Amino acid sequence: MYKCHVCGKQFRGGNRVNYDLFWQEYLHNKQTYDEISSRYGVSASMVKRKIATVSEEWHPVIPQKTGFLLIDVTYFGRNWGVLVAMDVETGSVLYRKYILHEHIKDYVECVQYIVSQGFIVKGIVIDGMRGLFKAFAQYQVQMCQYHQCAILRRYLTKNPKLEAGKELLILSKTLATSTKLEFTTQFRDWETKWNDFLNERNKNPVTGKSYYAHKKLRSARRSIKSNIPHLFVYQEDGNDGLPNTNNKLEGKFTDLKKNLNNHSGMSRENRKRFIDGFFKA
Repeated sequence: MYKCHVCGKQFRGGNRVNYDLFWQEYLHNKQTYDEISSRYGVSASMVKRKIATVSEEWHPVIPQKTGFLLIDVTYFGRNWGVLVAMDVETGSVLYRKYILHEHIKDYVECVQYIVSQGFIVKGIVIDGMRGLFKAFAQYQVQMCQYHQCAILRRYLTKNPKLEAGKELLILSKTLATSTKLEFTTQFRDWETKWNDFLNERNKNPVTGKSYYAHKKLRSARRSIKSNIPHLFVYQEDGNDGLPNTNNKLEGKFTDLKKNLNNHSGMSRENRKRFIDGFFKA
C-alpha cells in the first residue's frame, strides 16, 4: 500500500498477486497458509479466504479407447475412503467415489460408468476382494501380486516361527519373477511336503472337539490356491501392458496422503475438495 504525499490518497502498487497460484501452491507444493503468505507478501488470513473460494468440480475426461484399469480403495481412518480407477497407459484418474466401506457394487458401478463413456476395458487389476473375480468374469482380471503377498504376511507374519510358514513366505517373494507354471509347481511341491503337517488336529480338553492345529497356515494356503488362476493373467497372450500389481495407483495414494498430511485439521469436505483437485491434476 502506498500513499501520495501531495494529495494524501492511498493506492496499491507493484505487481498484483495471482490468487489462483495459492491453490496450486497449497495443492501440489505442500505449502501451508503461512508459507504461502510469506512467499507472496500477503496475510495468512487472506490466503485462507482465497483458497476457501476454490471449487473443484469432478468431471474427468474419459478417453474413448481400449485400455487397462487399475482399481483400488484407500482409506482415511476407519470412517471413509475413496475408490479410484486409473488408466494404466496415461496414469489419469478416470473415476473416484467416496465410500464408507467398499462393496462389490461400488467396483461394478465404477467400471460400468467408465465403459458408458466409451472406454473399452481390456483388463483390470484388483486387490482380490472376494466376489470381484466373478463380478468381472467378462474381463481379463489380474490379482495384484503385492496384495497377495500382503495377505500372506497377515496370516504368516513377517517372521514365521513354523518352518512350513517360512518356506511359503519365501515362495511368495518369487511371484513377480516366476511364470505361472514355475510358481504352481513349487507351490504344489510345498503342499505335498507339508500335507500331513497341515492336517494335524488338536483336541479341546473341555469340549472334546478337535480343530486344525495350524489354522493361519491353512488360510494362507487356501488364499494362494484360490487366487492362482488370477495371479499370472498379465503373462497370457494379448495382455501385453497389463501390470501385475496396483503399484502405480498405490504410488498416487502415497503422494496424496503426503500432501494431505501437510495440512492437518482439514474438515472432511475440504479434504474431498483437496483430493478432487489432486486427482484432476
